Amino acid sequence: MDDKLGEAAQRLMGMSDAVWMRHANPLSGWTRMATTPLLFWAIWSHVWIGWKALAPIALLAAWLWLNPRIFPKPKQVTAWMTKVVLGERVWLNRREVPIPVGFSRVAAVTTWLSAGMALLAVAGFVIQNFWLAFLAWHFAAFAKIWFADRMAWL
Repeated sequence: MDDKLGEAAQRLMGMSDAVWMRHANPLSGWTRMATTPLLFWAIWSHVWIGWKALAPIALLAAWLWLNPRIFPKPKQVTAWMTKVVLGERVWLNRREVPIPVGFSRVAAVTTWLSAGMALLAVAGFVIQNFWLAFLAWHFAAFAKIWFADRMAWL
């Protein structure tokens, strides 16, 4: 199931080899990470502005798609965020090149934890429970950062 989810995400984002290398630029990773709080507030803004919230949500979605395409390839691969992106690429190709079992377990746990928390955040958005949405969103982000750290080690 994890494999199919990762493959679907890559197809949706149009992640070619060239895009992956541009995304490995630390500025790409850090600016994408910095976008997540903005995305939370854009989604939550539906409580205040209704359907007009689609404008900032669409703008941020476009930014998330464009982001890995606008930065140059990194000059070196020593930065933590560069290692995160390259490690994620290795993890996504684990069917072709096996990786240590410990990495697979932690990646699976953090991925499912992040996905589960994201679903709880969506529930919070739908029922307009700010604290459920806020806390679940941040726990999902924590799980994603934990996943990212493991990918940097990979």
